[in-house]
Amino acid sequence: MPTSSTRAASQWFAARDWRVFAFQRQTWRAMLAARSGLVHASTGSGKTYAVWWGALLRAQVAYKSGRTPSAKAVGRASRHADAAPPLTILWITPMRALATDTFASLAQPLQALEPHWTIGLRTGDTPAAERARQNRRLPFALITTPESLSLLLAQADSDQRLRQVQTVIVDEWHELIGSKRGVQVQLALARLRRFNPDLIVWGLSATLGNLDDAMQVLCAPVDSIGPAPELVQGRVPKRIKVDTLVPADAGRFPWGGHLGLVMREPVIREIAQGGSTLVFCNTRSQAELWFHALLEARPDWAGELALHHGSLDFSVRRWVENGLKQGRLRVVVCTASLDLGVDFSPVDRVLQVGSAKGVARLLQRAGRAGHAPGQVSRVTLVPTNALELIEAAAVQDAVAARRIEARVSPQKPLDVLVQHLVTVALGTGFEPADLLAEVRSCHAYRALTDAEFQWSLDFVVRGGPSLMAYPEYVRVQADEQGVYRVPDRGIARRHRMSIGTIVADSAMSVRFLAGGRIGSIEESFISRLRRGDCFLFNGRLLELVRVHEMTAYVRRASGRKAAIPRWGGSTMPLSSELAEAVLQRLADAADGVFEGPEMKRVRPLIETQQQLSRLPGPDLLVLEQYRSREGWHLFVHPFAGRHVHIGLASLFALRLARAVPASFSIAVNDYGFELFSPSSVDWTPLLSGEAMVASDLLEDVLASLNSAELAQRRFREIARVSGLVFQGYPGAPKATRQLQASASLFFEVFRNHDPDNLLLRQAEREVLDRELEIGRLERALAAMRARELAIVELTRPSPLAFALMVERLREKLSTEKLADRITRMLADMERQIDPAPSRPRRKRRRVLS
Repeated sequence: MPTSSTRAASQWFAARDWRVFAFQRQTWRAMLAARSGLVHASTGSGKTYAVWWGALLRAQVAYKSGRTPSAKAVGRASRHADAAPPLTILWITPMRALATDTFASLAQPLQALEPHWTIGLRTGDTPAAERARQNRRLPFALITTPESLSLLLAQADSDQRLRQVQTVIVDEWHELIGSKRGVQVQLALARLRRFNPDLIVWGLSATLGNLDDAMQVLCAPVDSIGPAPELVQGRVPKRIKVDTLVPADAGRFPWGGHLGLVMREPVIREIAQGGSTLVFCNTRSQAELWFHALLEARPDWAGELALHHGSLDFSVRRWVENGLKQGRLRVVVCTASLDLGVDFSPVDRVLQVGSAKGVARLLQRAGRAGHAPGQVSRVTLVPTNALELIEAAAVQDAVAARRIEARVSPQKPLDVLVQHLVTVALGTGFEPADLLAEVRSCHAYRALTDAEFQWSLDFVVRGGPSLMAYPEYVRVQADEQGVYRVPDRGIARRHRMSIGTIVADSAMSVRFLAGGRIGSIEESFISRLRRGDCFLFNGRLLELVRVHEMTAYVRRASGRKAAIPRWGGSTMPLSSELAEAVLQRLADAADGVFEGPEMKRVRPLIETQQQLSRLPGPDLLVLEQYRSREGWHLFVHPFAGRHVHIGLASLFALRLARAVPASFSIAVNDYGFELFSPSSVDWTPLLSGEAMVASDLLEDVLASLNSAELAQRRFREIARVSGLVFQGYPGAPKATRQLQASASLFFEVFRNHDPDNLLLRQAEREVLDRELEIGRLERALAAMRARELAIVELTRPSPLAFALMVERLREKLSTEKLADRITRMLADMERQIDPAPSRPRRKRRRVLS
C-alpha cells in the first residue's frame, strides 16, 4: 500500500488521539488493491472509518492519477480543488434514521481530505428541493437506502449517472441479508456492476454467524472471475458485559410476563445510579407500558425520560436521538428502532426487558452502550418470567462462546424479480438474455430457471393468463429494437411509488383533534376500537374520537383503563443457538450444578420440575400427561422455538386424530407445546414415536394447518411488492381493507383460473420457510427422535406444563379473569407441592430410548 495514500488518514486519526487499528489498515490495503470484502467487528470498534477511509483513499488515488474512465470523463479541471468528482461512492443503509446519523459521521473525514468533494443524503425523508438538486448533479458520495437506490435505477439516464460509482458500502449487512430488501440490494449491485465492471463492494456487520456465506452473497457475483473477496475481522478487544437484574423471588410456577412490572423498582434503582440508559423492549406495546410505568413512579424524571419506537413521528424520534447524543436524556425506553448502528456515545448502559431471544440481537443492543473503541458495552437483562432467568444464564454462555445465529438470503423471490424487471425497463430498458445473465449473477437467483424468468417476463408484459385483458397490467413492452421499456407514464408513476412496498406497513396516522401529529399505528388495531375507547401511545393515555381517511383523531384521556396496542414482535421465537444453551443449563441443573446468580434464584422452580416430572436436556425429551377437571392434556418440551412448536403441535394433532378421532386445543411457547382435549385421548401413537416420523412431513404440515389462509396472508405482501395492488397516491392512500380485498381477489382469481401462477407457489413456500420455519421444524423432529424419551404421568401440572396452560387460558380469558384464575391455580398448587424434595415423588414415568 502506498505510504502517501494513507498518510492523511493516519494524521486525521492522530489529531483525535485515536489509534489506527490493524484491521483498519488491512481494509485500506484491500480496497486500494480493488478487492471487495466484509468487515466484521464489534459495535463501536471503528469499522465505519475502516471502509470509509478506504473508499476515500481509493477515489483520491484514482482521480488524481486519472487512471479511471470516470476521472477521464470529468476532465483534468475536475481534479483541481475547485471542482467535485461525480458520484463515486454509494453508502447503503437499512434505515433512514441511521442514514442521517451516518451522514454526520462521514462528513468530517471528507472535509479533512478533500474539502471540495460533496456528500449527500437520499432517502424517503429527503426534501423535494434537495432531490431536485441531486437530479441536476449527484454528490461525490451518496448515503441512501435500498428503496431509494432502486428509484435511481428507475431513471432513464441511470447508466450515465451511476456508471462512475467505484465503491459501494452496505452497512448493517446482517440486518438486510435475510430479507427481501437484501435481495433488492443484490439486484441493484448486479445492475451497478453492469455499468462499471470494476466496482468493488464492502459490507459491514457486527453480528453474523456465517461470515463466509454472507460475504459471498454480497461481494462475489456468481461465476465471477475477479479477485476473491477479503474477510476482515476486527481484533480490537471489545469487552461485552452481560448481567441480570435478579428478582427477589422468581416463584416456582412461571408464566409469561408474571414478573414484568414487578421489576419496575429494581430497574429504577439501576437507572438512578447515574449515566444515561437505554431500556430495550421487544414490542412497541411493551415499550409504551414501561415508559408509562417509569414516568408514573418517577414524575421528577419528566423531560429526562423519553420513548422511541418506529410508530412515532419522525420529528419525535429525531428529538429523542439528539437528546441522547447531547446528554439531555437520562433514560430512553425503546424497541428495535434503536438497534442499529447509530452512535450514541453518551449512553452508559443498556437494559433488556425480557429475553432478547437471540444472541445476535442481544449483542447488537449491548453495543449501543460503550459505543467507542476500548469501552465496555454492558447490558443488564430484566426477566419477565422465571424461565427467562435460565435464558439469561444461557445467553451469557453463548456470548462467551460467540455462538451467533446465521442469516441466509431468501431464494428466488419472484415478486422482487417482477418489481426489478419493471424498474430496469423504466430505467435503461433491457434485453431479456442480458438481464437474465445479470439476475443470475445474484446469489438469490443463481438457480433461477429459464422457465421461471420467462414466466416473470410474461407476467409484466401480458399480466399472465388471467390478467391479459386488463391494460394496467401490461406494464412492459418491447420497442422496435427489441428493448423492453415501460410505455405508459401512468404505469411508470405508479411503479416509482410502489418500489418501497417491500417494507411498507399498513398504518394509520394518529393526530390530536387540534391538529398535531403524534405518529402512526396499525389500522388493524384502530379498527378494533370504538369511539371513546382509550389506548396508550407515545407514553400518553389517548381517547379515540373519530376515524377519517386513514387518520385516527384523538384527545388526551385520564382515569380510564387503557387498551394497549399490540404491534408485531411479541412472538419473536427463541433462536436455535440460544435454545441449545438453555438445554445445556437444564442438563447441568439435573446434575446438581447451579452456576451463577440466575440459576441459584431459579433453583426452586427447577427442583419443583424435578420433583413433579423431569428436566429436559440436549439428550432427553420430556412428554408429560395430565388429566384435569377440564380434560386430557399432553405437554411436549422440545425447546425449538415458538414458530416450530406451532407446526409440531398441529402436525401431532393431525396424526393423532387419524389414529383416534378427536379435537384438540393447542398452546405453544418457546419451550414446548400443549395438546388438550376435553374427551379421553389415547396418546400411544405419539408416546411410541409414531407421530414423530419424517415420512410425508411436508404434506402433513400443510394439511394440519389452514395453509390456504396462511398462503393468502403471505400473498398480500407478494401482491404489493410485485405491483398487483397499488397503495394509492400521496394524500389519497388506500385503506388496508381495500388492499386486503384486492389481494384476496387476485389470490382467488389465480387459484381458480391460473393455478400454475408462480406467485401462488411463492406464497406457499414463504409460509413454510418464514412462518413455520420448515427446515428448523424438520431438524427439530429429527432431534426429538434421537433423544431419549421420558414419559411422565403428572398428578398436578409441573412448572413447564403450567406455563403452557396459562398460554391456552390467555386466549379465552380477559386480563382480569386470567389474573384471578392464575392466582387460584397457584395457591392450589403451592398447597399441594411436597415441601421436602427428598420425599418420594408423586409421579409415574417411563423412559423410552
